[in-house]
Amino acid sequence: MSSEDESGSTKVQVNFGRAFPVFPLDGVVLLPHALLRLFIFEPRYRRMVEHVLDSNGQIAMAVFDGREWKDGYQGSPPIKPNVCVGQIVQHERLPDDNYRIMLQGVCRARILHEELPDEERLFRSAALEPVETAEADDDELFLLRDGVLTRLGEEPLSELASVRAVERELQSRDIPTAALLEVLTLSVLNDKTLQYRLLAEGDIYRRGEIVEHELTRLGRLLTAAAKQHDPEAPDGVTWN
Repeated sequence: MSSEDESGSTKVQVNFGRAFPVFPLDGVVLLPHALLRLFIFEPRYRRMVEHVLDSNGQIAMAVFDGREWKDGYQGSPPIKPNVCVGQIVQHERLPDDNYRIMLQGVCRARILHEELPDEERLFRSAALEPVETAEADDDELFLLRDGVLTRLGEEPLSELASVRAVERELQSRDIPTAALLEVLTLSVLNDKTLQYRLLAEGDIYRRGEIVEHELTRLGRLLTAAAKQHDPEAPDGVTWN
């Protein structure tokens, strides 16, 4: 399988015939096209970075399932089945052997089976399968994109700082619709449960429907909150 980067110019090959190192975190969801900065200091994950830098530079970013990780972090607490394959696009090895890396999301995947760490390989690894459905041509996604941009152009969503921060991306036709949805998911719809739900959804049309629905819901909530706000009321007083 191959995937394009944000510029659309570079194909990243993903070989699902081999196992991927798994890096689980709590509440941090990586999505395709997104960039994630990580500071790697644990011995097992330093070993993981060394391993992938010697091969294809790819890591499966996973999310812990439940709260068991708090008491069992040093072991192999449960993780959710859907992951994002990420490509290390920048790395720096520090004098203390820790790493700073930049990971770019490449594609959605699902864990088929997991291999727990052993004495030689300190980190978890897993066999994966892709979950993306067939890619749609951006011209076919016109109505989806137009619906989402219409929601964002209306008040009160248009006044959100998070929307203004990505205004250039929203207006750029150079950014594919699939990447645009990921930008909105991470910058505007910043609910971790929703982000994982969108990570697990392989159908771009369904993702578009979810994003548009959530934007509509957010707009209604902001409108309702604005009606309750009285600028002349004492601090902490609202009309209910």
